[in-house]
This record gives sequence, structure tokens and C-alpha cells, in this order.
Amino acid sequence: MQCLTGGLSLRFGVILSSIIFLCLFSPIGTSQQPEPPGWDLGIEYPLEDEDNPFKLSSSGFVTVTFFVSNNELLPITVEFDYDIPFDGAFDGPESETIGAGNNKTFSLSISGIDVRDNPAETTEEFSITALLVSRGSVPQPIPDSRTGTGELIIPTIYDLEVRISEPVGPMNSGSEMTLTVYVENLGNVMDRVGSVEVSDNCPLLTVSNDLDTTKDIVAGNIYSSPIVIAASQSHPQRNCDVEVMISSNGATNSGGSEFAEDSVRVSIEPPPVNQESPDDPGDEDEVIDEVVSSNLPNTGIFLTVLVILFSASKKTNRRL
Repeated sequence: MQCLTGGLSLRFGVILSSIIFLCLFSPIGTSQQPEPPGWDLGIEYPLEDEDNPFKLSSSGFVTVTFFVSNNELLPITVEFDYDIPFDGAFDGPESETIGAGNNKTFSLSISGIDVRDNPAETTEEFSITALLVSRGSVPQPIPDSRTGTGELIIPTIYDLEVRISEPVGPMNSGSEMTLTVYVENLGNVMDRVGSVEVSDNCPLLTVSNDLDTTKDIVAGNIYSSPIVIAASQSHPQRNCDVEVMISSNGATNSGGSEFAEDSVRVSIEPPPVNQESPDDPGDEDEVIDEVVSSNLPNTGIFLTVLVILFSASKKTNRRL
């Protein structure tokens, strides 16, 4: 009986010690209370993933949708502040009131970013901050704000421009003329010429195609190549239009298409009629004969003068 009583006493002592321990080390008077209702700011990310950046358009524009949720018992008024990278401009609400138990969605328009001046796929962070200014009609004495952040990403721009130098003057049939084709990379990523098409509207004209389609062109740089225009000996006098069209290799490999073209007008004239040929010495005799014959008096004129003088002489004799 004493053993049983001793065992119960031991158990009671252990339980009592546990209760005392919990009382000593538990927070006093802090029973678990639910968090009071609050408010928050959120951003609607692409594909609902905050790690996905917002891609700017080729004109440097994007729209960001964000919201403010109010789970409190009173309406709240907030003021917004925006921090935009890449020296971009923005258009968004300055302040808004959100009713109790409601949420409200807003749009932030970001524009004016020169995507061609930034390397492709560059990312920078933007932020939207909402500052609580009042609950109901009572101003908020203690600063209370929420901030949402995201990333903007520069798109890849493929843009090649082609220019043909102007001819310094007309060319003769049976001759050649060399012009220069300039290809400038106006995009923001390295590119090269894809396809090349050189054409003209004169059947007796030949234009070479020497553009290198393996040459990498750094963004902002210019690549040049000569083209030779040859007119056949029998080419008539005519104005011929020469056109060069190129495509962007990078755009084609990315599943798109970017083309550029330029044209120039070349005047074809026949060679001079009396142009001497160094291989034909007989032309000199023909020129001399022509000069000699042109110095002799004209026979028809001489006879006409004689007839007039003879007629005048006869009239004079009759009067006498």
C-alpha cells in the first residue's frame, strides 16, 4: 500500500512540475489572437510568376497591372509612388480610396524607354509603393506603406539598314561602275546579313553581288561592300534602277522576318560617235578628207551667182 501511495505521489509531482514549468516559460496574458484585418499591395506578374519580367515592346512601352486589397473595417486612402528604371516615363494613379473589405485594380503605363540604346535581354527592377494616409476620415499618424517590385526586360531588336552610294555621273555603254553598299546594324544585338537580292530593270545591265553573309555586325556598326555595275556595248541610252534587298539573319533564326532595301538610278549613255580608237589609225585620214572637202567652194552656189549676173547683163544691153 505504501508503494502504491509513493508511486501516485511521484506521478503527481511530475505533473505539477510540468504545469509550473509551462506557466513560468509561457508568455503571460498573451492568448493566441487572430491577426487584425489589414491591407496589402500586389502586382499581377506575367504567367502569375514574380520571377517573370515584364518585356518592353520595340517602342519601349509596357503596362503593369497592380492592386490594393483592403480587409479592414474602414475605407483607406493611399498615395502611390513609382520608381522606373532605364529613364522611363510613367503614367499611374497618384492616390486612391479603397472601400472596406474590397480590393481595387490599377494600371501603370511605362513608356519612353529607348530599347535600342540598351543591350538585348538587360533587366532592371521597378517598384510601386503605396503609403497609407487615412483610415476612414482619420489621418494615419504612423507611416504605413506597402511596396511591390518587378523587373523590366529589354527586348531583342533585329534591325538592319541598307544604303547604296550615289553614282558621280552617267556611265557609257561598254563600261563599268563601282558603287558601295552600306549595311548598318540599328538593332541592339549582334546580327549579320541573311539573304541578298540584287536586281535592276535593264536587261543589258549586270550587277555583282559581293555582300558577305558570314560577317558579324556589332550593334551600332556599319559594314560596307562594293558592287560592280557593267553595261554591255550595245546598251541603249536609258536610266536604270538598281535595287539591293537584304534580310536579317538573326530575325530569321528567331522565327521572324526583317527586310531592308535601297535603290539607286544609274544613267547609261552611248559612247561618243567620233570617239577615236587607238587600234584604228584609219580614222585620221577620214577626218583630214572631211576637213579638206569642207574648204572647197560649193558648186551649186557658184552656178547660181553666174546665172544672176548673166541675166542682169542681158537686161542692161536691151535698155541700151
